[in-house]
Amino acid sequence: MQTTVTVGLGSCGIAAGANKTYEKIKALQLAEGLDFRLKKTSCVGMCYREPLVEITDDSGTYLYGEIDENRAIELLDKHINQSSPVREWVVQTDLFDASDNDFARSQVKIALRNCGFMDPESIEEYQARNGYNAIRKIAEEKITAVDVIQTILASGLRGRGGGGFPTGMKWKLANNNKSPEKYIICNADEGDPGAFMDRSVLEGDPHSILEGMIIGAYAIEANGGVIYCRAEYPLAIKRLNIAIDQARANGFLGKNILGIEGFNFDIYIKEGAGAFVCGEETALIASIEGERGMPRRRPPFPAQSGLWRKPTNINNVETFANIPWIITNGAAAYAAYGTEKSKGTKVFALAGKIKRSGLVEVPMGSTIRDIIFKLGGGIQNDKKFKAVQLGGPSGGCIPEYLADTIVDYDSVNATGAIMGSGGMVVMDETTCMVNIAAFFLDFTQKESCGKCTFCRIGTKRMLEILTRITEGKGVENDLQTLEELSYQIKDNSLCGLGQTAPNPVLTTLKYFRDEYEAHINHKKCPAKVCKPLLTYRVVDDACTGCMVCAKNCPANAIDGERKKIHFIRQEDCIKCGDCFTKCKFNAIEVI
Repeated sequence: MQTTVTVGLGSCGIAAGANKTYEKIKALQLAEGLDFRLKKTSCVGMCYREPLVEITDDSGTYLYGEIDENRAIELLDKHINQSSPVREWVVQTDLFDASDNDFARSQVKIALRNCGFMDPESIEEYQARNGYNAIRKIAEEKITAVDVIQTILASGLRGRGGGGFPTGMKWKLANNNKSPEKYIICNADEGDPGAFMDRSVLEGDPHSILEGMIIGAYAIEANGGVIYCRAEYPLAIKRLNIAIDQARANGFLGKNILGIEGFNFDIYIKEGAGAFVCGEETALIASIEGERGMPRRRPPFPAQSGLWRKPTNINNVETFANIPWIITNGAAAYAAYGTEKSKGTKVFALAGKIKRSGLVEVPMGSTIRDIIFKLGGGIQNDKKFKAVQLGGPSGGCIPEYLADTIVDYDSVNATGAIMGSGGMVVMDETTCMVNIAAFFLDFTQKESCGKCTFCRIGTKRMLEILTRITEGKGVENDLQTLEELSYQIKDNSLCGLGQTAPNPVLTTLKYFRDEYEAHINHKKCPAKVCKPLLTYRVVDDACTGCMVCAKNCPANAIDGERKKIHFIRQEDCIKCGDCFTKCKFNAIEVI
């Protein structure tokens, strides 16, 4: 077989320098006349190891991690010229026990089944991996729209955008409306960390989204499709446009698709401005129609009156990515994964204080602990796991003692968090939970469209209180005020943004109330994060009088002579922490 060298060129890889790696390999191949096939792929989920280069030869497949331009030179020389794989750089292989083998083996990939395994700009490679077999099966076996919907219902697939509404039921409601004009929309604009997953699938497997939409259009009898994608995803948009052109050229879009009489369907891309509120269906529809992205009162629901006031179905990227697999493999195969009420798999974007950041796909019912420690490799620098924020900026913070909670819709909701579209931000002992609540609320407050008074003003008042607490200016009744505002905002906001925005505050108040009380009553930050509450002090026994702290203090707040104990004047200290970070003798302590 011919040796193949594949470079991961998703956004994560490109950001890590994969383009330079690819160009170096290409230049070396031409200059030295090396006999191998050079290919491109997208993100394989192992973002913490980028740039990634995979080499497949007669002996097997080797995935190499952290291959920059310099390593690429050595890699080609040893693996290609000398037929000697560089074992210490291999992160995944079936040939021996590589460092990150368990990262892949612990996953079940359905939505991510093609990402990192094919050229996303090649419809031929998609078809070689069973691509478009699902819509062909529908055409050849003359499966009715009702039967397609029944298959999706039987699979137990629930919307992966966060709400968890049964996908088949959503399609059934749209199918029941017999309007001659219907639309189907792919929401690829969600703004939480789970949107990283959306972008990666769009970049790595765009045809699966198109095929999922085509099947959905057949099921609800839609004749128009829109992919609503944020303009900040230029690579995803480029590859989607290539895929759409290829699908049209091969008869998967257009009139009488695959000979199905009257099945006329096409797709275009609407580039959004990246507003978080446009993750909500009606705000998204307003944006497509050229209006400001603001939610509309429901009912009527989009299935009754959506885009251009016509019946419309909206699903997110991950939901559509599952559809072809379900049709090809059957509802029972999909339902075999997961729990009683949450079937299939779920993709999570691991971020924060975790050793292995990136994308993972696991069966529903996996525990949070297993995802963080088996797949994520545990906490950076082996610090203590403190909490995980699940569900994006408006998700909730789940403490370590609930880490054995399984990931399904009901179990996650019971903690006060939400599934969202799969953002999972891991926190360690150095995280201040009051500060983190303020951080997430600052995001949702800025992203509020302003339509609802409680969301517009209430989140601003909450953020002011949280800021005051982190500055040591909190008062005793602030916690009661935060809780009252939270429930008022949740109960009186029109869309999901306002209804979930207080979640980070409510969950941190529930599980980490002692940290709030320490900030308010003792003017101390237990995690030593909130600068106004910190005091820097010289440890007399450790101070050598080297004067490094004094020389680096921007406020000239440190007194002392060479080789004598120094002293920090607290009234002049601006709490920048430079003395703490510059001291080589651990002679500065933070209290």
